[in-house]
Amino acid sequence: MSGSTREVAIGSVRIGGGRPLVLIGGPCAIEDEKHALLTAERIAAIAADRGVPYIYKSSYDKANRSSARGYRGPGLTEGLRILRKVKDTLGLPVLSDVHQIEEIGPAAEVLDVLQIPAFLCRQTDLIVAAARTGKPVNVKKGQFLAPEDMKNIADKVTGEGNPALLLTERGTTFGYHNLVVDMRGLVVMRALGFPVVFDATHSVQLPGGAGDRSGGERKFVPALARAAVAVGVDALFMEMHEDPDRTLADGRTLSDGPNMLRIDDLPRLLDAVKAIDASVRAAARSTGEASP
Repeated sequence: MSGSTREVAIGSVRIGGGRPLVLIGGPCAIEDEKHALLTAERIAAIAADRGVPYIYKSSYDKANRSSARGYRGPGLTEGLRILRKVKDTLGLPVLSDVHQIEEIGPAAEVLDVLQIPAFLCRQTDLIVAAARTGKPVNVKKGQFLAPEDMKNIADKVTGEGNPALLLTERGTTFGYHNLVVDMRGLVVMRALGFPVVFDATHSVQLPGGAGDRSGGERKFVPALARAAVAVGVDALFMEMHEDPDRTLADGRTLSDGPNMLRIDDLPRLLDAVKAIDASVRAAARSTGEASP
């Protein structure tokens, strides 16, 4: 893919600017401190063994559940405490969603990346408040937007003097309870000049497909991840869990369990996408094309 994106620094990790592929991921929602630390350490070790820079993601609150009974996470205060523990103990950059302007101040004290959920990507006041922190901002493209619409969102962030922006593709509404990924959108968003992230797990989500919760088609995660890296992206976003189909102690299912990748499947997938990324970059160099 032609055109190199700008480089964004996230802790010790650099995304874009022709740098190799970065991994962003972790459990959809935080369960407790022990689980967060164990999961982050395991994924970090897998990524480090393959020389893939890694940013830990887990949400302190998933505010956009299908049902009021759905598991949302431990909440702002406890969730940020756990994320700080992961950050300080393992030395990893951390990312989580912000849903309200009131969350941004405390979240920015802990998080290395503030993430704007897809459903909120046009909430101007929220985006502007996140941008004004000076922290990197990751905006997920709404399932209802065309990729070129992300320019207006990018302008909201950079208009506040913050160039540290990531743009994430996570699928587009395709009828009821289904999403589709148009790989052309990655090219369109990349032309805006900001690092492009592909969310391989939410892209196989079936929103509301299980009645009171979302379903998912985990089996398609590897194929979409490989395809996106072949097109050319700067990072892969994947929610991961050691047992995504298990239930919590109170009987509730995990948030987005059906589309989370099993951590046991991560090593093989990382090996594949790293090889594809290297091949794409080598081909770009041989043809004189700017590296993705």
